[in-house]
Amino acid sequence: MTTIGRRTLALGITAALASPAIAQAPRPVTFVVAYPAGGDTDAIARLFADRMASRLGRQVIIENRSGASGVIGTQYVARVPPDGSILLFAPSTFPLAPLVLKQGATYHPVNDFTPVHLVATTPMILIASRQSGIRSLSDVVAQARAGQLAGYGSPGSGSPMHIYGEMFNRLANVNLSEIAYRGVAPVVNDLLSGSIGIGLVTIGAVADHLKAGTLVPVAISEAQRSPVVPEVPTYKEAGYDLNVTTWWGLFGPRGLPAAMAETLNSHMNDVLAQPDVQERLRALGAVPAGGPASRLADVNRTDFERFGRVVQELNIQVG
Repeated sequence: MTTIGRRTLALGITAALASPAIAQAPRPVTFVVAYPAGGDTDAIARLFADRMASRLGRQVIIENRSGASGVIGTQYVARVPPDGSILLFAPSTFPLAPLVLKQGATYHPVNDFTPVHLVATTPMILIASRQSGIRSLSDVVAQARAGQLAGYGSPGSGSPMHIYGEMFNRLANVNLSEIAYRGVAPVVNDLLSGSIGIGLVTIGAVADHLKAGTLVPVAISEAQRSPVVPEVPTYKEAGYDLNVTTWWGLFGPRGLPAAMAETLNSHMNDVLAQPDVQERLRALGAVPAGGPASRLADVNRTDFERFGRVVQELNIQVG
């Protein structure tokens, strides 16, 4: 699309979002984050909100609507008018809640939302406390089988980390229990104190601790080593064929006009191309993604279908 075309569509969004009564003061665009402030999803959303404001010609604010494993904020966006004023900035936990919650998640992650932009990807990382003595996946398996390691910390039941942990249990023939927390920060805190031996989190949550050597990286969840932490081996290198990538994406409610979605996608790609944005994403352990909205649609649908099969096979239910 040409620059003139993007400007024309952006003006269309402006007109759609402006209140007829106060056209000079259009409503802000809201990025809803369905998790508490301070996490990596919140940090990445704020990084983009700051720069999207100048492109859309209006304030872009972050609204943290946390609770119920992300369901509260996600369901809110599913029900708002599709006028582009309220969007969902979601991590890859987004398609999982309806699969694992016994009750409460009434949205469909594929049918009830309009994909806008795939922002970034990152592997999960298995991390160990220095007090645990764990330095490799072999150590994890040995301690688990010897009864010296009870479980693994995760940022929440039903999260990709929880499901990945259960997949590892099956492949390694161990029985590590999930120790569920509310977000990644408390997992990291308990790893630092030695209250738990291992945890599955995103790289950004422990990047500073990896540099400082206060936590021990064990393995990442993707098939290939990550350019963000190239020194950390994969599960596959240790003989466990587990390949899962986590991601962040921007969604609108179902029915978001195609012109609005295209304009938003174009602006998000422009922001993503900025060197300082890419540098900040890598500091958070994320690899910039971008591309057309169809790329987000594909990964969201694939995760929903793939994890749906795993949840059914392993009978993973929460609540």
